[in-house]
Amino acid sequence: MTDRSPSRYTDAQVVRTARHVTWVGFGVNAVLAALKIATGIIGRSSAMVADGVHSLSDFVTDIIVIVMIGVSRRKANKTYQYGYGKYETMATLLIGGALAIVAIGLFTDGFGRIIDVVHGGTLERPGMIALWMALISIVSKEWLFRYTRNRGRRINSAAVIANAWHHRSDAYSSLATLAGISGAIFLGPHWRILDPAASMIVSIFILGAAVNIARPAIKELLDVALPPEITDPMRRIIKETPGVITYHHFRSRRNGPRIILDVHIKVSRNISVEEGHEIATAVERALKKDFESSMITNIHVEPYKGQDILPDGSCKD
Repeated sequence: MTDRSPSRYTDAQVVRTARHVTWVGFGVNAVLAALKIATGIIGRSSAMVADGVHSLSDFVTDIIVIVMIGVSRRKANKTYQYGYGKYETMATLLIGGALAIVAIGLFTDGFGRIIDVVHGGTLERPGMIALWMALISIVSKEWLFRYTRNRGRRINSAAVIANAWHHRSDAYSSLATLAGISGAIFLGPHWRILDPAASMIVSIFILGAAVNIARPAIKELLDVALPPEITDPMRRIIKETPGVITYHHFRSRRNGPRIILDVHIKVSRNISVEEGHEIATAVERALKKDFESSMITNIHVEPYKGQDILPDGSCKD
């Protein structure tokens, strides 16, 4: 889940938008969860009940986003000198963990029902009400996914985007549920095992989404460097800033929604300290203009002593 672009919104706008989007999802999930569980019980479909439990898990992730998004946008202070951005990263990781737990639970339940049938147990034929509910869920969750993802991209919020993919996983869940219920209804008694089998298939989709959501959050918590598609333009900006001869010690990472960049630039040894400072300021302004105004830059100025310059404009020493 790396589909994030620089945000031009203020922190207050980001928090307001994220909370509005999440409350919309919260309301949709409340209705869907209640209807899925009710229709699953009435329609005798374990797959639909499991799908409803999956929707209930969305409540947890929605609450995480609502709480954490406000915390993550707080201003830096003496204790959190780089801000609270990692709280959003932690929220994203918690969403991935919640999805993984749901996936394991659904797989275990479906597997248990299949084993029961193998040992002589029977399954009831699901009702058509469960089938229609699966269709409604697919449409609703796909719309919610697109709505939430678009808003998350706009405000550059990893937690909101992660929550969007949680909605998409619910759409996958309902799609597998639809297939399982359809087979159990239309293919006869011997195929009713497709209903719990659908629960297991759903769990695999959900686990995959959990891994995709958690992976970038783990990398961020471990301060893994930003990918070349982000850092290459930064290097070009630094190299092309007037007064910069070369640079080295280029380091990048992300703190929630904010990029942190450390770099040493080399300038002519014959200029004044004030001129060197002005060049560093020009680099900082150019970076923030092309990326994000909240970007944290630490630019150290050094005299150029004839070091060999590499193709990307940097030097080794």
